[in-house]
Formats: sequence, C-alpha cells, structure tokens
Amino acid sequence: MDARQVLAGVLTITMFVMLGDMIKRDHFDSLPVDSIHAQSLLTNGAGPWKQDAQSLTSCWSKPLLGEVDESQGYVTFSLTNGPEYHLSQIADAVVIARYLRATLLLPDIRGSEQRKFEDVYDVEQFVKKLDGVVKVAKSLPSTVVTGPLVKVPSRVTEEYITDNIEPIFRSKGNIRLATYFPSVNMKKMKENTNIDSIACLGMFATLELQPEVNGVVESMVERLKTLSRKSNGQFIAVDLRVDMLEKKGCQVNSASKSKSCYGPQEIAMFLRKIGFNKDATIYLTQSRWDSSLDALKDLFPRTYTKESIMPMDKKARFLDLENSEVEKVIDFYVCSESDVFVPAISGLFYANVAGKRIASGKTQILVPAHISGSSASSTDYISHYVSKKNHFAYSCFC
Repeated sequence: MDARQVLAGVLTITMFVMLGDMIKRDHFDSLPVDSIHAQSLLTNGAGPWKQDAQSLTSCWSKPLLGEVDESQGYVTFSLTNGPEYHLSQIADAVVIARYLRATLLLPDIRGSEQRKFEDVYDVEQFVKKLDGVVKVAKSLPSTVVTGPLVKVPSRVTEEYITDNIEPIFRSKGNIRLATYFPSVNMKKMKENTNIDSIACLGMFATLELQPEVNGVVESMVERLKTLSRKSNGQFIAVDLRVDMLEKKGCQVNSASKSKSCYGPQEIAMFLRKIGFNKDATIYLTQSRWDSSLDALKDLFPRTYTKESIMPMDKKARFLDLENSEVEKVIDFYVCSESDVFVPAISGLFYANVAGKRIASGKTQILVPAHISGSSASSTDYISHYVSKKNHFAYSCFC
C-alpha cells in the first residue's frame, strides 16, 4: 500500500466523522405560508394540481479568467453523502478554486464505497460548463502531492476564504477541501456579489447525470406518468424514508407544532385533507416496501417505490445496498421532475430539490402540517422557499 492509498483512507474516515456533526436538527415552518398561488390551481378528479410556471432564465454572469490568470496550484475534494450535498460541495469548491486561481481536480464520490465522478455524472458537461471560469484537471500530476485538509462551511464567503483558506493555500501550494454544514442554509442573499454568480454556476449548471443514470430516471418518470392516467399524467413525489424517520424519532399522530419529519399516516392524512383522492399516484423515496407504509397505501393505493417502477434490467445495477448513493441520486432527480413534491423529512434534500424545481418552474412544493379540520387549501402549505421567494435559487434565476 503506497502513501497515496493510506492518505485516501485517512481522508475518507475524517470526512465520515465530520458528517456526524454536519447538520443541526432543523424543522419545517410551524405555520402555513401565504396563499399567493391559488389562482394557478387546477382541480380535477384526483386533486388540486398546479400548472407549472415557465422555467426561469439564469441571471448570473459568467466571469471568465483572463489570459494572465495562470493556475497557482490545485484544489481537491470529494463528493460525499448524497446529491443534496453534492450541489453545495461543487458550488463551494468552484468558488474557492476561482478565488485562488487554482486548478480544480475532478472529484471522486465517497459513500459506502468509492466511485468515480463519471459513474454518476457527465464529466464532459462538467468541464464544459466551467470552461473559462475554473481550470479543471481529470487527474493529479504524479509530481503533485495532495495538500492539507481544510474544513469549509457551506455557502463559503469571500471573507472566510481570505482569512482562513488563502493563507494555507499560499503556504502549501495545494489544499483538499471538506465542506461541513453548520446549518441548512439555502436562503436568498440580500445582495448579489460576484462570488454568488460563481456559486450559482457551480450549483445549478455543472452537474448533469451521465447517460445511463439519466435514462433510468427518465424511464421511471415516464412510468409514473403512465400510471397516473386518472390524474392527467401528473404524480406526487414524497421524500419519505423509513430509516430517516426512525433516526429523527418521528412519531405518528404527534401534535407537535414544530416537526422535523412526518410519518406515512400523517402524510396520507395531509394529502387527503388538501384535496388529493385515492387515484393520485405517489412515488416514495423509500427503496423497498416496508410494512409501516401500509397506512399510506390504504388511502392511496397507487403508491410506489423504486422497487416496483425501476426497469427490470436496471435493478441489479442500481437497486442494491452497495448502490445506496446512486439510489439517492435517482430519488433526487425524480423528486425534481414530479408535478408535486412533498418533503416528509426536513433538511438539505428538501432545500436543494426545491432549488432545482424553482429553476424549472415546478413550484408546487407542499410542506406537510397537522390540519385540525376536515379539509384545507393546498396553497396554504406552499413552501416558504416559493411563497416568499427566499431560496438561493431566486438569486440565480430571473
């Protein structure tokens, strides 16, 4: 085992330890938000559906490197813990590499096992989108040693780079980044800066799925639309994973005003009370069926998991324990393309799916809550990211 392999092992362990303390427990808003989108609701036999708005246009500028801006060293990093983290990790790495005028090394992907970037994402598109903004290298020259590990808070600021990152980079020549998440912060900035334009580019323009993974997502979306004939081909995606509910200690029928997650029965009652009937098609991010989901299927028989709608010839490759990170990627993009998105679990997955949906005009994001009466308007539960236009995406798109 050479020195690089030893270093890779140490870095992997270090990042997993850091993940344990990444995110403070966050909660959904305890009160419903404004009903500003009521005029665009469609009511049909399966429930209140909202027409998609037009896709937004990117309003960031692409700051190009000048001919004199030669690379001063290398910035390396890994993508960890799922696609909702990948977007933020990419954005921070691009911002830092640009600020330091460094070459960005194409990251690997680390989770239950180590993967190459191209196993999930499109390398050529990534390099193309960053052309002229940040220099990207697909491999590290044999003469270059990976720099020291530098912890970086998500949504890194120019001041933080100047005070905490640049001195190390100038001293060592190269650095390795590890993004941590002191809180879930996807709020819109009060004033846009040059660094925000670069963050927008990194977060919303660089990551595209490689063809095979994208094909799986598209086939699953088409299958769900086919299963949704009684609701005009429209379907609901719910981020509901039994293991996460257990970790967060969710209790069914809890009357708490501030909750971080909702169980299957609570989601079923929420959807029923805001007007969806039994013919609504629901996709769950849970990979395989669990008996705890029966309460949801009792009210909504057309409820599916990946296990039941993924193409048969792809299950062996994409639906097993060793592919949990790829499964998360598939969930992330299905939730981004559904007609309605309901986050049963608060956190970064919800926040970053919301960002992609806002950019594409799919703004029917319904945040669950306990409804005391027999019915309520779905527009009262539109995500604050949409109703208040306070998501970072609104800093990036016009």
